Amino acid sequence: MSHYALIMLAAGIGVPVLAALNSALGIRLGSPISAAMILFCVAFLATTLVWTMGGRPGFGAAPTAPRHLFLGGVLVAFYVLSITFVAPHFGVGNAVFFVLIGQLISTAAIDHFGLFGAQTTPINLTRAAGISVMILGVWITQRA
Repeated sequence: MSHYALIMLAAGIGVPVLAALNSALGIRLGSPISAAMILFCVAFLATTLVWTMGGRPGFGAAPTAPRHLFLGGVLVAFYVLSITFVAPHFGVGNAVFFVLIGQLISTAAIDHFGLFGAQTTPINLTRAAGISVMILGVWITQRA
């Protein structure tokens, strides 16, 4: 397994852990929004530390980047706010189940159309069947 796959496996493990931790913090604070703000402050500090250790490259071209490329920040805020609010009411497993289905659908569309500069990988019958099996597998884990 490549180091990229291991990094993404760790990130995938982190998604439900993040959901559980931040939803618990939101309950303890009585505010999912406050929990999300704390998460982003900690994330900012952690990212700043990594950035500092890495030689601080990269901000020079930011002013010329297309504005739509900055929407990722809005999307991550939406994810954190929604999972922090929804998970205590709906369950971490159920919340992440729908996140995974959304990821499967959106990644298939991004790859099929080559959106945002992604490598184009058309959806064919085999790929559609594989995505369907993945969705079914996630659904089965939540039904058990």
